[in-house]
Amino acid sequence: MIDLHIHSKDCSDGKMTIEEIFREAKKRGIRLISITDHDSIECQEKAISLAKTHGIHYLTGVELNVTFRYEGRSFSLDILGYQFDIYNKELKEKLIELRRYRRKRAEKILEKVNRELIREGIPPFTHKDLEEIERNAEGTLGRPHIADYMIKKGIVKSRKEAFEKYLIRCDVPKFPLSIKEASELIRNAGGKTVLAHPNNPKGTSLNSITDSIQKQFEIIERYMLPYLDGIECWHSAHDPSVAERYFHFAKRHGLIVTGGSDCHQQPVIMGEVYVPLLVAEQFGIDLMKEERLWD
Repeated sequence: MIDLHIHSKDCSDGKMTIEEIFREAKKRGIRLISITDHDSIECQEKAISLAKTHGIHYLTGVELNVTFRYEGRSFSLDILGYQFDIYNKELKEKLIELRRYRRKRAEKILEKVNRELIREGIPPFTHKDLEEIERNAEGTLGRPHIADYMIKKGIVKSRKEAFEKYLIRCDVPKFPLSIKEASELIRNAGGKTVLAHPNNPKGTSLNSITDSIQKQFEIIERYMLPYLDGIECWHSAHDPSVAERYFHFAKRHGLIVTGGSDCHQQPVIMGEVYVPLLVAEQFGIDLMKEERLWD
C-alpha cells in the first residue's frame, strides 16, 4: 500500500503524532508514505528517521496553499511538494514567513469577530485569548482553531455554526502565494510539484470553480501546466471514474501521478485509498520488485 498524503498533529492539523502515524502505517502494511503537513516541513527530519526505524519507504512532503486568479476572482488551491531537500534555505525561510502571516491573519480575523461580538453584547477576545488559541492549535494556525476556541468559550456549539455565523463573514485573505511561486520553491529545492485533489468537492480544489472535469482540464492546460510536475489522481474525495480521467490526462501531458488518503485521523483512513504501485516507480522506488522477492 501507498499513501502520499497524510497530516500530523505535530506540524499540521492531524490528530496523531508522527510516531503514532508510523506505528499505524506499519500495522496497516503501508510501504511508502509521505507526511504532507500544511506549510510546514519541521517534522520531515523526524519522519525520515522513523521511516528507517519501521522499514517503510518515505518521500519528503509538504502541502502549500496557493491563490489562483481566474476570471477576476481568487480561488484557494493546494499544491503538494515531494522529494525535496528539507534543508533548502529558500524553502525554509518562506515557510517561516507563511507561519508568521498566519498569526497576523488570525489577529485580523479576531478583530473582525470582536466587532460582531460587541454588537451582540458578548465580551470580545483579548490577546490572552489569541495566545491560548495558539497554544492549543495542533499544527498550523487557522480558522478551525478559532472555531474550536469559540466552542470552548460557549459562543457557538459547533465548527459549522462558528463558520456560518462569524468566520466566513470575518475572513481575511490567506498569504497570496501563487502556483508559480510555490512551484519554484519546491523545484528549486530539488522536488516535484503536484496539484492536490483537483476535484475535491469539499476542499480547496478546481471543483470550487467548476464541477466539469473537462473544464478543469482546460484550466490546467491553459494556466498551470508549466508549473506542475504531477497530479494527485487518487484521493479520498475522488471516485474511481474521476481518478481514471485524471490519470489519463496526466499521462497525456507527461505528468507524474500520485495519490493518498489526505488522512487527518478523523477517522483513520490511512492507506484506504487505492494507489497503484507504479506511483512508487516514478520516485525511483520499486515496490513491485520487493513483492516478487517475498513471493
